[in-house]
Amino acid sequence: MIYVDIVSDTICPWCYIGKRRFERALVQSGRADIAVAWRPFQLNPDMPAEGMTRDDYVRAKFGGGDRPRQIYQAIAESGREAGIEFQFSKIRRTPNTVLSHRLVHWSAKVERQEQVVAEMFKAYFEEGLDIGDLDTLVECAVRAGIEEERARRYLQSDEGRQEVVASDVYARRLGINGVPCFIVNRKYAVSGAQPPSAFVEVFNLAERDAATSAAQSTA
Repeated sequence: MIYVDIVSDTICPWCYIGKRRFERALVQSGRADIAVAWRPFQLNPDMPAEGMTRDDYVRAKFGGGDRPRQIYQAIAESGREAGIEFQFSKIRRTPNTVLSHRLVHWSAKVERQEQVVAEMFKAYFEEGLDIGDLDTLVECAVRAGIEEERARRYLQSDEGRQEVVASDVYARRLGINGVPCFIVNRKYAVSGAQPPSAFVEVFNLAERDAATSAAQSTA
């Protein structure tokens, strides 16, 4: 079995692209022995709890002029190659991502993590929904196959907050300062939204490691 920890932020467009490229690598490799876990990372750890308007966020992050348009145009082009139609113009708010990370964290316990991550990326980047809003996150959970009341009850609690914050801190201690980052068998790291071939190469390395370890244990 190959274990992959995907360190990601829920408002990171490259994480969405990286997810699609990783999925293509799974298809290309033909592997069915890969277990995936999504881990939290906050690109904006100082974001106010209520988030901020998209315009204010973009201005603070990239400045004025034509630079933001050029950046998002390049991301959109990469997204189309991955089968994603980014709708940046629909996004009105940039949220604090702790609440959304809590949902991703908890969804693993109900075996819906992959589905929740997919629905959350779609809601934010393709529909322009505010994934810092509790009702929006409940909708994402329902789309992913989780009972509405169960998801709402969890999100209204404080459960999982400490775990999310601790995981974010741990990722930074590992030296991760940008996402996505794909950690394979706690040994290999693929940083950024790399092409599928990069993931396949690392899968093969991990497989060879396992074969070598097995041979040594029987020698």
